[in-house]
Amino acid sequence: MSSIIKFSRFFSAVMTVIIISPSLHSSHYPALAIRSSIIHHIPHHDYRFYFHTSPFFRNADQCEPISREIGACHPSLVHVAITLDVEYLRGSIAAVHSILYHASCPENVFFHFLVTDTDLETLVRTTFPQLRFKVYYFDRNIVKNLISTSVRQALEQPLNYARNYLADLLESCVKRVIYLDSDLVLQDDIAKLWNTDLGLNTIGAPQYCHANFTKYFTAAFWSDPVFSTTFEKRKACYFNTGVMVMDLVKWRKKGYTERIERWMEIQKVERIYELGSLPPFLLVFAGHVAAIEHRWNQHGLGGDNVKGSCRDLHPGPVSLLHWSGSGKPWRRLDESKPCPLDALWEPFDLYGHRRRYESL
Repeated sequence: MSSIIKFSRFFSAVMTVIIISPSLHSSHYPALAIRSSIIHHIPHHDYRFYFHTSPFFRNADQCEPISREIGACHPSLVHVAITLDVEYLRGSIAAVHSILYHASCPENVFFHFLVTDTDLETLVRTTFPQLRFKVYYFDRNIVKNLISTSVRQALEQPLNYARNYLADLLESCVKRVIYLDSDLVLQDDIAKLWNTDLGLNTIGAPQYCHANFTKYFTAAFWSDPVFSTTFEKRKACYFNTGVMVMDLVKWRKKGYTERIERWMEIQKVERIYELGSLPPFLLVFAGHVAAIEHRWNQHGLGGDNVKGSCRDLHPGPVSLLHWSGSGKPWRRLDESKPCPLDALWEPFDLYGHRRRYESL
């Protein structure tokens, strides 16, 4: 009976995803539920993490064939940057799986993984044997003296600030990259997001101009005669930095890393915001962001930053589901306390605890 219930839950989750995302019906995708029986674990690390080998996702006929010997510099590659750490590793693996599953040209997606622990490279290679990727070590010391306390400890982790340094970390031949958080899955072809027209802007992201912009900064910020004029000549809107298309050529040319660092230095002295790595991006870019459809960041599914309560989808179509907030789907599923929308994340989960699979 236990096995029947588990299969029923999995089948329902898959059917829900198929209903939301018609692109799952594309003929070149293998069935999502077909997984290798091989399980890999993190060498020298937490014994709780085991991952099945991903199926091999092949390009559609119309895709340009790109030799694997070329590396990251081919102009037709789609570049995606994601952080990898033990705390969010299960989410990162699911995100990669969902990207490959929905991509029309999965063999032409190049992943740039940002890590503070290089042992994770072996796990990526065994979980995704055909993946195009490179691992970049991010030195914690770069931001150690710039990080301020936040409303949630997870937001204080050095790797959370690695997105600020993509223009420095990635090869100079990489002119554009999509940065994605580790707590999301795609429901659409990433090439559509990649082809976003940024115009004269350096970054693009879904914007939410109805949000109360003032709450992202402290009273000390708004009462200061200099700080409070920061957004005066801009139509500043909130945007979530977990999904961004970034023009690295413009970023390098205009020195945006240094501009972000300057605001972080001010924060250490003046305490002008409370929320991790987001406010410096707002201070530098808000009002100068290429607007991307909201479908590309259905964020907030993790609930608020304290309780992680269940949330519903925003109105409109869905291309990307994002569990921003304190509640993560893998934790709630393991605790048998999932939110309804966590079922849309679960089919992309390649995690396999030995006890879980022994019971099937």
